[in-house]
Amino acid sequence: MGSRKTVQSRSQRVIYFIAIIITILLGLASRQYAAMLPFFVAEHAGDALWGMMVYFGFRFLLISKKVGWSFLFSIIFSFAIEFSQLYQAEWLNDIRATVLGALIWGKGFLFIDLVRYTTGILIGAGIDKLLKKG
Repeated sequence: MGSRKTVQSRSQRVIYFIAIIITILLGLASRQYAAMLPFFVAEHAGDALWGMMVYFGFRFLLISKKVGWSFLFSIIFSFAIEFSQLYQAEWLNDIRATVLGALIWGKGFLFIDLVRYTTGILIGAGIDKLLKKG
């Protein structure tokens, strides 16, 4: 039998894993059905959801750490990915040309993406804080 803390951590990891899957599905749906969404949502939701998914991923990995650490690492990771798009090596562009590569690495640097990622991370952290209170 595991300790109470281990069992609690395991159940929290399951919750974050489910949150990651749901967020990925919502992000894919926001791209697939963009024409059916309001313009603002279609334009910004995908990247905000990507940021939220990154946050939930760090919560999954850093389950015993404070929310602030996951927030910080999510910002650093997301910004690093976005700034890496300024580097346009042929081999990296070949990866970006694939669907998965484009979803992970993006295609080109856009300042607005930093705002979208930050918004998604803030929403994810907010959801996290709200659920922990209740």
